[in-house]
Amino acid sequence: MPNGISAVLAAILTTMFSFMGTEIVTIAAAESSEPKKQITQATNSVIWRIALFYLLSIFLVVALVPWNTPSLRGAGSYQTAMEMMNLPYARQIVDVVVLIAVCSCLNSALYTASRMIYSLSRRHDAPAAVSRTTRSGTPWVAVLFSTAAAFVAVIANYLAPDAVFAFLLASSGAIAMLVYLVIAASHLVLRKKREARGETLTYRMWLFPGLTWATIIFIIGVLTSMLFNAQHRAEIVATGLLTLLVLVASQVVQRKRTARKTAAIVALRS
Repeated sequence: MPNGISAVLAAILTTMFSFMGTEIVTIAAAESSEPKKQITQATNSVIWRIALFYLLSIFLVVALVPWNTPSLRGAGSYQTAMEMMNLPYARQIVDVVVLIAVCSCLNSALYTASRMIYSLSRRHDAPAAVSRTTRSGTPWVAVLFSTAAAFVAVIANYLAPDAVFAFLLASSGAIAMLVYLVIAASHLVLRKKREARGETLTYRMWLFPGLTWATIIFIIGVLTSMLFNAQHRAEIVATGLLTLLVLVASQVVQRKRTARKTAAIVALRS
């Protein structure tokens, strides 16, 4: 905040980029033997892990390291904090922690990407070959596709590391906010419909619908602020164009699917 609201917006983008994917715990839990129990445990685990490893650690760093410390830009917050406490091998410790975290992130990303591609294939929104599974139910073709995409990203990062990271951070941050906005709006509509039908909800969000509305308003406010900020305007425009492209592609696919169904019905009647 000492450097103005633009610095806060940049921090929000980084935070959203870092947290994007926490909702995938439900995907993994759904494949377990007791989905209802595992989803509850996984969700609670994410909450306390974020509180412990992120909120508490950042609080300690902010309490120990002045915001204008010269070494922050080069060494980073955690390394600077450990060096101020005279801990030996601070840089090596941070490197090891980051490596483990990145490997964990890659593992979960491959899992999520493969399941998403598999799900799209089952809904005829991806090639049928991607839906092939092993005897145990693992979508092995989707896993290979996801791994190939990861190798492409590694090669691109090797050739232009700064450009690739900056692009992913900028695009994913805004897209993450858009994705969470859609999730919040969907939850607002679908829960009311289910309650209107008299369905019994196993999982209930706290403070509904007030908290959902607060989330929607907050995300719209951040995206609007970014639009009027020259530093982040390109990210919003790129995200908007990508969203428009996805919507157009969805309409094209839907029309082709409808046309095929109509043609099949006409052929059967004739």
